[in-house]
Amino acid sequence: MRPARNNDLTDRRSAAADAKAALLTAYRAAKTAAEPVQAARQAERISLVETREARRAERERLKIEERTRLETLATQKQAAIEAAAAAEIEARQSAENARILRVLEDAAARKAERDRRYAARKARQT
Repeated sequence: MRPARNNDLTDRRSAAADAKAALLTAYRAAKTAAEPVQAARQAERISLVETREARRAERERLKIEERTRLETLATQKQAAIEAAAAAEIEARQSAENARILRVLEDAAARKAERDRRYAARKARQT
């Protein structure tokens, strides 16, 4: 007689179940053995993330300080430009006033000279 296939099928099923159970047991054992290593890796990742965040925060702080410094410099430069422009306008105005004053003084001197000549001529005629 031929051997019954059911026995072979049953043997294969039990062998497969035993193999799955062995794999599951081996996986659980490896997972348990790797827990300290995994925890160390997780702690290392956390410290790397914290370090990265600290560096990013420092870069942001430096950017803000640099932006503030540049804005302050720009404000000072603008104030200096405005002060120089005001000084130039004042210098031009004072030069214009001095020129007008000289023109008026020259006109007064010419008029005084003309009046003196007129008075001298009248004095000679009399």
